[in-house]
Amino acid sequence: MVASTHWLASATGMSVLERGGNAFDAAVAAGFVLQVAEPHLNGPGGEVPILLWNEAEQKVSVVSGQGVAPAAATVDRFTGLGLDLVPGTGLLAATVPGAFGAWMLMLERWGTWTLADVLEPVISYAENGVPVLDRVAGTIEAVEQMFTEDWPTSAATWLPDGRVPEAGSRLANPVLAATYRRLVAEAEAASPTREGQIAAARDSWYRGFVAEAIAKFCAETAWKDTSGKVHGGLLTAEDLAGWEATVEDPLTFDYHGHTVCKTGPWGQGPAFLQQLALLSGFDLSGMGHLSADYIHTIIECSKLAFADREAWYGDPDHADVPVETLLGEAYNAERRALVGPLADAGALRPGSPDGRAPRLTTRAPGDTAPAGTTSFAGAGEPTVRSDGRVRGDTCHLDVVDRHGNMVSATPSGGWLQSSPTIPDLGFCLGTRAQMFWLEEGLPNSLRPGARPRTTLSPSFALRDGKPWMAFGTPGGDQQDQWSLNFFLSVVHGGLNLQEAVDAPMFHSEHFPSSFFPRESRPGVMMIEDRVDPAVVEELRRRGHQVEVQESWSLGRLSAVTRDAEPSGFLRAAANPRGAQGYAAGR
Repeated sequence: MVASTHWLASATGMSVLERGGNAFDAAVAAGFVLQVAEPHLNGPGGEVPILLWNEAEQKVSVVSGQGVAPAAATVDRFTGLGLDLVPGTGLLAATVPGAFGAWMLMLERWGTWTLADVLEPVISYAENGVPVLDRVAGTIEAVEQMFTEDWPTSAATWLPDGRVPEAGSRLANPVLAATYRRLVAEAEAASPTREGQIAAARDSWYRGFVAEAIAKFCAETAWKDTSGKVHGGLLTAEDLAGWEATVEDPLTFDYHGHTVCKTGPWGQGPAFLQQLALLSGFDLSGMGHLSADYIHTIIECSKLAFADREAWYGDPDHADVPVETLLGEAYNAERRALVGPLADAGALRPGSPDGRAPRLTTRAPGDTAPAGTTSFAGAGEPTVRSDGRVRGDTCHLDVVDRHGNMVSATPSGGWLQSSPTIPDLGFCLGTRAQMFWLEEGLPNSLRPGARPRTTLSPSFALRDGKPWMAFGTPGGDQQDQWSLNFFLSVVHGGLNLQEAVDAPMFHSEHFPSSFFPRESRPGVMMIEDRVDPAVVEELRRRGHQVEVQESWSLGRLSAVTRDAEPSGFLRAAANPRGAQGYAAGR
């Protein structure tokens, strides 16, 4: 089974499985195709966290494909430029592009296919073109002026014949195809073995021609970004050469017979687990699925968990994050008592794990541009809003194979509107450093060599100790709210996978956004209009500032499951919103 946010990626992954590849081969091939099929949501210069179950090892592993800040990226360096936020676009916000290293690590350690085989689909699509999604055309249209006036290398890539491509037309990226062809050629020339070729490709990317082009572009060019000023980049050849993807153990929480696995606190994933820890003290099943009590309780617990995200989460290699206490019952019993009958619309209320005083940024996030900013175009995380700003989307894919191996991956970053295209490579760098705070002493403060606290958050769950479900969603800060809604719809609502994906979604915007300009909306919650109007009115009576959204507008879930024996059935579901997600299997 393969489920993803684009039918071409799902078809590619399924093709790999049909031809004898395993789940890891399929996920890598599909992940690269997403770069071309959804270029407004991810790209080769981005990042990817991966959760996987390896049947031979009988364990869940996390692959950290989140690159780190450059050695030159300090708070003083940015504030010396007159900045109080990392820009949402441009070269200053680039971290080491981690997606390639993560895909290669998974392919090398757990896959069976060669580099040439997994890259063949993306090379073909980049060379011959893919159908332009409505949202791709809309994204390019929203940033057309920025491309033509400020980023001519992007205009050359994304404005064929000088025009915005029409939805449904064919769009190719021959320069990217040539980059991947060169990687394959150099790898095959370097080694006769599968593993040697993968290592050689990684070397070409982080120490060879790709790294050289990235370093030269950052050092020798400068571009206007969301600060309204022109800046060059900080990434160097040494930054790329010194980084590699890593394999880690997941953080876990046991909930009603299920063990949910997430990344460490370098991602927001533990907020999912904290929400479960808080909700474990409530009778959600007794409240009724999507009742006012049910939604109110989940929203209020989300506010508490995400307040802790702001106060405590950061790269654990650079910050002391008390994750054991944050997930402990004593701490959560104390926090749970803060959930009352009325909505909390005040300031964030992080806890004090182990008696430690929480610390939040002293900057007051707002919904306005810093002085001098002329445009929000391209800032944040996609997709693009009508005013040219972007929020809340990326890509996701899930795979389970005939052996029982499973993968959940959320590739993102390096989308076409994030920074200028590097003309020698056919892709741009990501802007994940915008998630750092330019304030010393916070867990997520900008530090050289640190991972920004990413929103990318794939999920994996075991049921009764057996591997069960790989799932996730795009959605920026909403990922660990929409994924939670989906999970609870299955566990407490009794819905099947597709019913849970289709169920009306809701989320809180109470806490600061992880993306430029870092706005927060205390007390505000979003909910799809398919929820009972009486429930919406009751939520408002309780003090929630409810903003009702169009039907089928929130959430981008996909999932695959593996039933326990004796049936052993595999199942999958994909998102109908946007008419591009697809699940396939046999």
